[in-house]
This record gives sequence, C-alpha cells and structure tokens, in this order.
Amino acid sequence: MYREEFRQYILENYSALSDHPWSDYPDNEVFRHPNNKKWFALIMNVPVSRLGLKGTEKIDIVNLKFDPIMIGSLRDTPGFYPACHMNKDNWISCALDGTAPDETLKAILDISYDSTL
Repeated sequence: MYREEFRQYILENYSALSDHPWSDYPDNEVFRHPNNKKWFALIMNVPVSRLGLKGTEKIDIVNLKFDPIMIGSLRDTPGFYPACHMNKDNWISCALDGTAPDETLKAILDISYDSTL
C-alpha cells in the first residue's frame, strides 16, 4: 500500500482527525481520535538512513502503535522497521512503498487505533 491509498483508507474506515502539526514538515500528517486527540498514526517522508538503511533517498512511512512483544518479530519482515521518532518499544514504522503487506498494515492500524482510544 502506498501513502495516499493508506491515508484514504484511514479517513474512510476510522473516526479520525487529520492534521499537519509541524510547519517545517508539511508532508507529515497525524491521525488522532476525535474524542481524546491521541495519535494512532503518523505518516511521514523520511530519509531511508533514519530506518537504518543505506542511501539518501526518502521513503513514505507510517508509525503505528503495536504490541511490544510482536514488534520484534515484525522487524524481520520486509517493510517494517524500528519506529522513527517514536518509542521503539511501543511503535513500529511501516513502509508505504508497497513493501509491507496491505493486510498486515491494516491489522496493525486496527491495533494502533484500539490501543489509543
């Protein structure tokens, strides 16, 4: 799944507020619960080096809250990385470049949404 498709999926399937909290990074988008304003997804465009990869190109990712026990096993799966700019024990970064399986992204999104209610 790619960035715009994932973004549309969130807006169509979840009760969410979307905003761009950092004027220096207008492409970064936060999705929050309307009632408590807690984040459940953060879409960003970051250099691949922030994910521990070689290169200088940028990649779209989403940070999602996930079960700390399951995070370790996902990090060995293509398209999943230790969380960029977030607590690595509770959040995971997922590539939005078609690498991470769509169904896995959707399942983690469900968990992130539910765990931040």
